[in-house]
Amino acid sequence: MIVNFLLIVPLITILVLMLINQPYIKPVALLGAVAQLIIIIAVLIEYVSIVSPHHELMQLQTNIEWFSPLHIHYHVGIDGISIVMLFLTALIVIAAILISWKETTLQKEFFVLLTLLAFGAYGFFISLDLFLMFFFLEVAVVPKFLLILIWGSGKKAYSATKLVLMLIGSSALLFMGIAGLYYNEPAEWHSFNILQIAQMQLPFSVQIFLFPFFFIGFGVFTALFPFHTWVPDGHSAAPTAGSMFLAGISMKLGGYGLLRLVMLLMPEAAKVYAPYIILLATIGIVYGAFATMAQKDLKYMNAYSSISHCGFVLLGIGMLTPVALTGAVLQMVSHGLMTALFFAAIGMIYSRTHTRIIQEMGGLLAYMPFIGSLFILAGLASLGLPGLSGFTAEITILVGSWQQPITAYKIATIFAAASIVITAVYILRAIGTVLMGKYKTYQPNTLTDASWYEQWAGIILLIGILIVGILPFLLMKLLSPAILTIQSVILK
Repeated sequence: MIVNFLLIVPLITILVLMLINQPYIKPVALLGAVAQLIIIIAVLIEYVSIVSPHHELMQLQTNIEWFSPLHIHYHVGIDGISIVMLFLTALIVIAAILISWKETTLQKEFFVLLTLLAFGAYGFFISLDLFLMFFFLEVAVVPKFLLILIWGSGKKAYSATKLVLMLIGSSALLFMGIAGLYYNEPAEWHSFNILQIAQMQLPFSVQIFLFPFFFIGFGVFTALFPFHTWVPDGHSAAPTAGSMFLAGISMKLGGYGLLRLVMLLMPEAAKVYAPYIILLATIGIVYGAFATMAQKDLKYMNAYSSISHCGFVLLGIGMLTPVALTGAVLQMVSHGLMTALFFAAIGMIYSRTHTRIIQEMGGLLAYMPFIGSLFILAGLASLGLPGLSGFTAEITILVGSWQQPITAYKIATIFAAASIVITAVYILRAIGTVLMGKYKTYQPNTLTDASWYEQWAGIILLIGILIVGILPFLLMKLLSPAILTIQSVILK
């Protein structure tokens, strides 16, 4: 029952936001987000108290018939992967609300849309019914268009339209794949139940045919090369909170979908298509790193780096080893936290300097030590400094990838590891120019350091980065039962 409050509380928050006056909007939005985090902590405590090797994979399930003619159910539940992604969502939503504390344009609508995005993400991560999961995926897509179009900057109309067309296009592929699964079952077994479909063991021919629909559909969300072009435009045009949500949460919907659906429901096809997954992932990692190095705009730099980092997620999934799959989940969490922190720091800098061009800034660390420190730590996490989340996630993927005996896979692992050198180049160059170079454009006395709400937003994300980097065994212990279940299905 407690899992259902992950959906009830955001809906109540949205309803209250629509009814109250402006002075109470921000506190109510923040209170709703904090309440979500408390519920997730309670879910974690209950999950840990009951989970064991003898229990079912998915715990705390609720299964209610929703639309009987098509056998659609309101079916939700959680496992270790779900809980980790729920925590990621809660932390980023709280930080995004705090970063937007000074937002004045259509304030009520802005925070309603942010809460609606959170509602869609929470629902997606706990859904055990294909139709329900698709429903929440769409809920997590549509508000992004409005956030960019109304509160964005630059080519916001173009960027919003491009983003929504590509994501809706990928959703269409997913819908065709879901329909294919539904109608390839015997008539008396028609079901959208993910766990039931997994037990049926789909015929090999069905898996081979449907796999591309799901892989490309979810891959677009994860910046799969060559369907990644919405990422730089969408991230750069979105408001700071929108960029944090897009990179921190939305891009994780694809990775989660690949693990929860594609690997679990179509394991035989996954083994057949694995070389192509690894090839596209490696291209994305290397291309993203070199493209990032060429960027002059801080937001574009972080957006292109997301293509490279999300390539590691796809690489870990494609390798199909338990260590690599665990690393893929860790990378989703790590990238979500560090890229959200990076976008938050960039937004703070932009609000004070009114520029995002790297060469137009310099020496900001002397005037904004807290913001500068967040920028540095996010950058160091991105380049894989030991003790921070980026190192833990990427080294786990690389070790798991190297366990594959195939020579081509080892070559892909070497290319992926080499990209970290390119990451170090653009991160250290940006830090050296923006924070430690000669100040060029604005009067230093116009600069101020982070306000209290910006400080708390940064601290919340930084704590998450440090936990993943220093205490990864906590997450690995939580993830292990789910990863081993997926691995056992693949090895059948």
